[in-house]
Amino acid sequence: MQSIRNLFLTAAGIAFTVMAFVFTASLGLALLGIASVVMIGTMIAARLAPRPVRATVNRTAGHRPQREPRIWNDGRGTIIDM
Repeated sequence: MQSIRNLFLTAAGIAFTVMAFVFTASLGLALLGIASVVMIGTMIAARLAPRPVRATVNRTAGHRPQREPRIWNDGRGTIIDM
């Protein structure tokens, strides 16, 4: 009788260990799937985002540099500094 109980408890322990392993593996696969979906979405969003355009100054050689007018609003009116 003692050996049957030991056999049953051993089988139950092994079954519980296997069940815990399967649960952990499935949870890991689920997290891996969620992470891959988020990563793919980030890559697609980065491709669809417009690229920034850098502003450059057109300088022509040989001409004297001209100062650009500065325009701003100080709250009382627009100021144009030529």
